[in-house]
Amino acid sequence: MVTGDFWVLLAMLLYFIVVVLIGFVYAKKSNASSEAYFLGGRGLGPWLTALSAEASDMSGWLLMGLPGVAYFTGASDAMWTAIGLAIGTYLNWKFVAKRLRKYSEVANNSITVPDFFSNRFHDNKHVLMTIAAIITLVFFSIYTGSCFVTCGKLFSTLFGLDYATMMVLGAIIVFLYTFVGGYLSVCTTDLIQGTLMFFALATVFIGSVAQAGGVENTVAFLQDIPGYLSGTQIATPILDAAGNQVVENGAPLFGAAGEYGLITIVSGLAWGLGYFGMPQVLVRFMSVRHSDEIKKSRIIAMIWLVVSLSSAVCIGLIGRAVIPTEFLTQSAAENVFVVLSRMILPSFACGLVVSGIFAAAMSSSSSYLLISGSAVATNIFKGLIKRDATDRQVMIVARFTLAAVLLFGIIIAMDSNSSIFNVVSYAWAGFGASFGPLVLFSLYWKRTTLQGGIAGMLVGAASVFAWHNLVKPLGGWFGVYELLPAFVFACIAIVVVSLLTKKPSEEIEKEFDTYMDLDV
Repeated sequence: MVTGDFWVLLAMLLYFIVVVLIGFVYAKKSNASSEAYFLGGRGLGPWLTALSAEASDMSGWLLMGLPGVAYFTGASDAMWTAIGLAIGTYLNWKFVAKRLRKYSEVANNSITVPDFFSNRFHDNKHVLMTIAAIITLVFFSIYTGSCFVTCGKLFSTLFGLDYATMMVLGAIIVFLYTFVGGYLSVCTTDLIQGTLMFFALATVFIGSVAQAGGVENTVAFLQDIPGYLSGTQIATPILDAAGNQVVENGAPLFGAAGEYGLITIVSGLAWGLGYFGMPQVLVRFMSVRHSDEIKKSRIIAMIWLVVSLSSAVCIGLIGRAVIPTEFLTQSAAENVFVVLSRMILPSFACGLVVSGIFAAAMSSSSSYLLISGSAVATNIFKGLIKRDATDRQVMIVARFTLAAVLLFGIIIAMDSNSSIFNVVSYAWAGFGASFGPLVLFSLYWKRTTLQGGIAGMLVGAASVFAWHNLVKPLGGWFGVYELLPAFVFACIAIVVVSLLTKKPSEEIEKEFDTYMDLDV
């Protein structure tokens, strides 16, 4: 594969030094209080909010997982997923951001998503908060592992170094600046990393078109692969007994195109539902400086997202034309961005561009670590075990949690054959179905009760596990992405249980009726 190069390594090393220094710069300010450490004191401007939300959300999946899917089986899967994500992002910014910013402050100045759920329903026993914190910990541990897989694959591909060693090294760098600098360091590095990801994708996209001999040559080559550029069919690589694509006379072999019917299109679009329940995005809404700035943030976020998603999909497709036999499995194909970057760019520029991959993994995994820490420290330790805990005690517990999630994520990431796309899709469904419906009902339906919220969260999480493992293998319409049915079941559970239980107190209803009047 690609051997090490001094200038690539130097560029990446300089980048790492910068992000770690940012952590130390913000250390004093972030450690002033738990609100500052976990939420930045609600002082983020529109640019920081937008790019931090999108960079933390997309992770290494954007630069490795999505192009890998496009490279291996063509446009359909990657394209419909990207469209679903773009729609979901817009709807989340449009219908959730401003309301959550206002309501989270009314609800006893909530600084985490589990906090908001608990305070919104006046859950004095903290049952809802505890369940939400446990779900957060479980799915973010999985998510963190997917980011560490990205780190390992990146360094292994670039320098031919041992996957496990490089994965652990990347994980430690992420842990370091998150541990020291808290939310402000995470969001500031997200701004840098979001900008770097944007230009990295655009640069490699343009360069790969030139490398392939122009648009016409690229399209002509890809059209010869059955179903590769179709939105209603999917390319079918012919695999050998070991699961590798068969290559004959220097060309990859494909069978007849598979049908990409309505059920799979719906599955791709259903990814957008996940946004309503993503803690790493929701917490950005809660931390924005003023709700009036959310419209500007939404415009910035959507431009960034549409350009980035389009470039990522196209890089995977064009990569098949440039290096058609380089990757023989989907897991291996997730390195297409790295290899194209090395082919197209001078060494130092390549180092900066591929830092975008590490940037993506860092921005997301740092958010996952921080939110996991806040879930355990604020919601379980202070909310359930020691209610009179000091800020210092809360932050100590949070940092111990960061270390525990770091180790768990490393264990998950030890398998170098893990597909980033598949790992992310599972955790995405878990958050989307367990948190998403409750976020929407909390903000829009006054009659939602605490019992309804608990039922919706448990049904959503349980449905993801059950559908993925028991129902989905049946095929047909049952093969739909588990997020969609689980989301629907959670909504039904919230409505039914809320209507069967006592309506919320007058105090809760008054908060609901007036929260949008708050000028924050």
